[in-house]
Parts: sequence; structure tokens; C-alpha cells
Amino acid sequence: MEPVQKFPRQVGLLGGGIIGGGWAARFILNGVDVRLYDPASNAVEHVKKVLANARRAYRQLTLVTLPPEGALTVVESVADAVRGVELVHESVPERLELKQQLLAAASRSTAPGTLICSSSSGLGPSLLQAKMDRPECLLVAHPFHPVYMLPLVELCAGERTASEALEQAAAIYRAIGMHPLVVRKEVDGSIANRLQDAISREALWLVRDNLATLQDIDDAVRFSWALIRAGIGSYRMAGGGTGIRESMEQWAFKLPWSWLTEKPEMDAAFLDKVVEQANAQAEADPLPVPLEHKRDDLLVALLHGLRSQGYGPGETLARWEQGLRARAPESIHDSGPLRTLREIPSSWIDGNGHAAESTYLQLCSDATGTVGRYIRANSEDLEDRGTYYTVETHLSHLGELHAGDRVEVFTQVLGADDKRLHLFHVIKREGGDKPAAMGEQMLIHVDAKSRRSAPVQGPMRERLLELARLHASLPRPDRAGASIRMR
Repeated sequence: MEPVQKFPRQVGLLGGGIIGGGWAARFILNGVDVRLYDPASNAVEHVKKVLANARRAYRQLTLVTLPPEGALTVVESVADAVRGVELVHESVPERLELKQQLLAAASRSTAPGTLICSSSSGLGPSLLQAKMDRPECLLVAHPFHPVYMLPLVELCAGERTASEALEQAAAIYRAIGMHPLVVRKEVDGSIANRLQDAISREALWLVRDNLATLQDIDDAVRFSWALIRAGIGSYRMAGGGTGIRESMEQWAFKLPWSWLTEKPEMDAAFLDKVVEQANAQAEADPLPVPLEHKRDDLLVALLHGLRSQGYGPGETLARWEQGLRARAPESIHDSGPLRTLREIPSSWIDGNGHAAESTYLQLCSDATGTVGRYIRANSEDLEDRGTYYTVETHLSHLGELHAGDRVEVFTQVLGADDKRLHLFHVIKREGGDKPAAMGEQMLIHVDAKSRRSAPVQGPMRERLLELARLHASLPRPDRAGASIRMR
């Protein structure tokens, strides 16, 4: 049974800093209107910068058409931010008095039953709801930076939170592409932050005792267990039962692997050493500016890899995309070719500074996927009956594409029968007139069980033949069926 999702129309955000700006970007790019209250003079500028970074990352993250962006409205008071919204989200600095004051003001101005969430990473919900008129609507929804990319949100109820509030919040966060983790009891510092702190403490001991540098620690983490944990988590490979028991008996809390008994003293000499190593690390391996772009590109690549396996955060990404497809209009505008939008990442560029040949094959593959999704009519289970395999591809290179180019691929069905599908793709820069490339493909329908060619059947067949009928009225491309020849 699929988890419940509830898409909000409008949210009120209190605070537009690092976390609040990330929430604004995630909601706006999911088509949700945002009402923002933040008296800081640079708040709007910061939110717009985060939104631009998120927009850039999402163009690489998903091929699914995003909904029309939500509106950003800046207001002058808490009451204006929360009036008429379906969710209030507070993301101001971790000061109890400030948070209590804002949450109490929000509670007085919202309609009964409106969810009010705090991004707090350290203050428990019972403390936060102490001065609210309607504490039953309050819970902590703690995200991770950057909010628009990292899917985890930890949900925690307070002593007076209504039981249904957690379920309602989880449905909203799922709808905008997140993975809600319900914390069973109030916990100081949140689950993920406590784990992160334990790793940081051990790392600082290694630096303090001159056993490792910051560079050594980063390499040790990112080239080893961080990859495993990103994919499958911490304890699944133990296999449960005797496996986890044997693992704990052999390794847990034992020297020389565990030194987590106390934290190193943060005196001036130690801090100077850490700063010196951080500066050396930055000089030895400078990241491109802005740093947020490189960080987001790395996250996109990792999430894509996990999505290809349908596991962990990759499954969350795939579920979000499925929801986006369900919300997208199904009609073919003016009976024209199907359109696929893509941004060329730097990883698709060859040594000459332009798109590699494999880029054009990938663009054709992405566009073929658009056709497949259309004829499946958003019914993912139809893939269990069969899918299309490419048996022949012809490419014509007419121009160049470069990193960062926004590319449109227009796909026309040239022919279709029970087993075969003939496609023609025209690849252009977005808004451009001249094609950068053209691709022609022949595909064969293959049965999912036998892995042999088989007729397409049912709703897929009907949608495919209807699409072929509509495209038959389009002009046939001049290069369709052309062979390579000497002039």
C-alpha cells in the first residue's frame, strides 16, 4: 500500500535563513505558494539565491516536468504569514524564547487544525508548545541542509500534540519529495544529529592526537563506509539474528576501535590546528565557486545512482517523480511531438569542451522514456507486462552543446505496430530554432517474463496507437530513414 500524500496549496514560513530558504525552495518548486515572514533586511535576497540554486539542481535531478512554480509573497507580520495557509513552518535561530514567541503568535492567527511545525534541531516540541493557544497542532519537523536536496525530515510530537498531526505532516512532506522519519519519543538533538556528533567527536580526537588530518578523515569517510550507508544503511548487512549479535559482540564499544568516552578540549591551540588543516585542505583541492553548485551536483549524481537501484533515498526520489507525473497534464498540446527537457551537466562534456557523443544517446534515451511514460498513462505497474528495448539508433550531429545548456528534445512517433516502435528525436537548445542533433530509433516490445519480443497489449497498446495516429498528421522529418553516404 502506497504511503498517503497530501499536497498543500499554500504554506507560511517564519524565517528565511539557511533552513527557511531551503524550505521555501522545496515548496515553491513543488508548486506550493509560500508566504514568508522574516524582518531581516537580506532575507528575500537570500531566499531568491537559494531558490535559484535549487532550480538549477532540480533540472539535473529529474526529467519529470515540474509543476508551475508557487508564488513567493513577503509579508510584514506573523499573522499575515500564517493566515489561510495549510501548514506553518518555523525556521528561526535556536533560541527558546524567540521560537516560543513566534509559535504562540502563529497559533493565535491560524485556523483551528492548521499544522504548525518547527525546524528545531535541539529544542523539544513540548518546550516549544508551552505558550501556544493550540499546542495540539505543534510538532518538530527537523530537516537537513540543503533542505531542497536532502530528503530526510525527522517528525517528533510533543506531550500535547494531537495523534493525527504526525500522520498529516508526514503526508505533506511525502508529497514534496521527502522521507518523513517519525521519532518515537522526544530526543535531545535529534537522531541524525546525535549520530553526526558522535562521528565528529571521534574525528576531532584523531586530529587532536595527531593521528590524522582533516583531509585524512574526509578521505576515510567518503571512500569507505559513507558509500555503504548512503546506499543500504548501517545494519542491514548484518543480516539480523545471529549476524547482528556476532557483530556487536566482536566490535561494539571495544578498544582499539572505540574512544567515544569524552570529547577533546577545545583550547586555542587545538582550534588553530584545525583551522590550519582546513585552510590547507581548501588550497590543495579548491572547489569551484559557488560551492553550493558542486555540492548539489554531487548529491544529484548520488541520488541518481540510488534511484537506478530503487533503494533508500533513490526510492524517495522515484516516488516524488511518480507524484509529479500524476499531477502533470496528460494531453499532447496541439497534437505535436512529445517534449523532454534536460540540462547538460558538466559530467557529460568531453575533453574538447562540448557534449560527448554519449550525451546525445542519453538525450534520445531520456526522450524515449518520456514516450514510455506517456503510453503507460502513469500506471507504473504496466511495466511488469513488458517494455521497449532499443535495437537500432542513428544520430546526426548538427551543432554543439555545452555544460549548462538547457535542451529540449521533441519526439515524434513515425510508426508503431504490435511489436515495433519507430521514433524520431529533434534535439535543440531551449527556445532555439536550429537543431543541435537528430536521432532516429527502432524499438521492440519485450515481454517482462520471457524477455523475448511480444505484442504490446491492453491500455499501453491503445495509447501507443492513438499517439501514432496523432503524430501521423505531422510532417515527416527530412532526415528520417536517411543513410550515411559520401557526398
